[in-house]
Amino acid sequence: MGFLTDSTHLHIATWVIAIVLFLVAALASNSKAIHMILRLFYILTIITGGALFYTTMGSGMGMEYGIKFILGILTIGMMEMVLVRKTKSKPTTMFWILFAIFLFATLFYGFKLPMGTKLF
Repeated sequence: MGFLTDSTHLHIATWVIAIVLFLVAALASNSKAIHMILRLFYILTIITGGALFYTTMGSGMGMEYGIKFILGILTIGMMEMVLVRKTKSKPTTMFWILFAIFLFATLFYGFKLPMGTKLF
């Protein structure tokens, strides 16, 4: 059980740092270095999330954790779309809205699952 607890905390730390870096990169005028660091945290978040997904496959809740994994990937995708379109000076409103929806759904679903913190 130690690995699950450590892995959960590591996963939470990576996505919190990723969201903070994303907001900094989205608000900064020249954010190329921040964007590259953020991409590293995308990878770390996906790896730690994948490890959690792999460990829960035998618990009988694989589908629920799979849905959360897909929502997380979609959230990361919208983060990247906002930043790339911002650098190309294209409209980002739709991607900000999709980012907010996917982030809310991912957080809600993640906290609702048994390995999540009981907020609701």
